[in-house]
Amino acid sequence: MAEKRDYYEVLGINKGASDDEIKKAYRQCVKKYHPDLHPDDKECEEKMKEANEAYEVLSDKDKKARYDQFGHAGVDPNYGAGAGGGPFGGSPFGGGIDLEDIFSSFMGGFGGRRSRGANAPSRGNDIETNITITFEEAAKGCKKTVSYSCTGTCDECHGTGAQPGTQAKTCTVCGGSGTVTDNQRTAFGVFQTQRACDACHGKGKIIDSPCRKCSGSGRQRKNRTVDINIPAGIREGQILNVSGHGNAGYNGGPSGDLHVVVGVRRHSLFERRGDDVWCDLPITYAQAVLGTDVTVPTLDGKVRYTIHEGTQPGDVFKLKGRGIPHLGGRGKGDQYVKVVVEIPKNLNAKQKELVRQFDSSIGEKNYAKRKSFFDKIKDLFD
Repeated sequence: MAEKRDYYEVLGINKGASDDEIKKAYRQCVKKYHPDLHPDDKECEEKMKEANEAYEVLSDKDKKARYDQFGHAGVDPNYGAGAGGGPFGGSPFGGGIDLEDIFSSFMGGFGGRRSRGANAPSRGNDIETNITITFEEAAKGCKKTVSYSCTGTCDECHGTGAQPGTQAKTCTVCGGSGTVTDNQRTAFGVFQTQRACDACHGKGKIIDSPCRKCSGSGRQRKNRTVDINIPAGIREGQILNVSGHGNAGYNGGPSGDLHVVVGVRRHSLFERRGDDVWCDLPITYAQAVLGTDVTVPTLDGKVRYTIHEGTQPGDVFKLKGRGIPHLGGRGKGDQYVKVVVEIPKNLNAKQKELVRQFDSSIGEKNYAKRKSFFDKIKDLFD
């Protein structure tokens, strides 16, 4: 008989793999090779059989222990022996593998038994839309009307899909379940898989006279609006959930939700950092030297602040509680103001001479940073 591949190699795992690793590897094989995903592909069919056999053994502690000790001969009585059987007698493959939990985990029940019929109520899909608000609206909160498009129940047939005055008939092929069962006989037992009924396309009903407005789907696109409250302190990219405003459900099921993604426009003066607000404050050279009272813009209006004499470029002062409210909590952030000293340009000859006189009158002692810098250079090179 043909030489079998190592079961660990078949699943792409190392010997000693955990139960979770074995199950995960098998799931990947099912996704990759299952015959329902690859009709008439003999190679995939063989690989699926090989994976089924490997999983049957490695997922069973007793069989796995025998396989680890004796190899294929420990679990297959016909491997390396005649019709009389192997060292353990009898076939270890007494039944099929229930794939329902595996299929349902990644294909919504495809290939496994369905827990509900095709005509059972089911929830509609969630949908997403975007809204852009100003910096101030994000900081203080606001109310907005959001326009969006969704799938709703057809106004003409009220979701039945049939032209008014007619009715849909139960599919005689699937009996209204929407699925048909295929049996596949293998060396390891009979595998049952379910697929959508070809006659009714999985709906469980046949519509002889489709609704003219929705073409028998029972659904149509609709433009809607909804008023939402945007809380103070919301950030760029956050999502607000509006329950029940998504796509309509099926067979009387509830509608999905509307997810509103919030965008925030940039501000000409303010920058947000967490719940704090930052801004630059330009002042003149004379104001920095002598000190002055300035007007500072905040989200709550203008405030007065005293700039102390000798203020340096890049100095930052804080206005406590002038920032953005904490989302869903109490209190607010702060506002930080960075001083930007603007150096005058295009001075005339007289102004330049006055600056030179002023600079020479100051002396090195009033330029502590400059003096320290040149002292370090002198120490470095001397």
